Amino acid sequence: MTAVRFIARPLLASSFIVAGADKLKNADDTAEQLSPVLRRAADALPIRVDERVLARTLGAAQFGAGVLYALGKAPRLSATVLAVTSALNAFVEWRTADISSPEGRAARRAGLLKNLSLGGGVLLAAVDTAGRPSLVWRAQHLAADTAKAGRRQLHAAEKAGRRAERAVRSAAREAVDTAAGVLP
Repeated sequence: MTAVRFIARPLLASSFIVAGADKLKNADDTAEQLSPVLRRAADALPIRVDERVLARTLGAAQFGAGVLYALGKAPRLSATVLAVTSALNAFVEWRTADISSPEGRAARRAGLLKNLSLGGGVLLAAVDTAGRPSLVWRAQHLAADTAKAGRRQLHAAEKAGRRAERAVRSAAREAVDTAAGVLP
């Protein structure tokens, strides 16, 4: 891991770790704030789940993914989880912000920009391969290399086939010439 990643990952993850711990600690407030979203999620699940349980699960996912990302463990997966929670946070904070005063509207805009910025950062982190090719890149290049090798082998086989055909024709001509010299 480079020095930049060593420093940047914990810095980016810190906001998510603190927010996840806060969601775990204050599950009732989180459930109330996320109520419309959690109600839809609870209704979509095949089993009955309490909104507080979903709020704690969301907090645990955010906290756990933040810790994993800060430590550099499964960074792409944890960054993807953080991107999803960041989008959810942006939506909820935008929806529940106080906009009755100019200060409230300014705070709402600042919160949205903060969440979008964090979301953009973790989206970049989700696609960062740390200088190593991704599995998709490797698969695409393996397929291209295999196709190229196959074309080379096919070309070599065609070339060998043409040589063999010429050799057979030449041998046939020699046989005809030899037979013509032997037979009157």
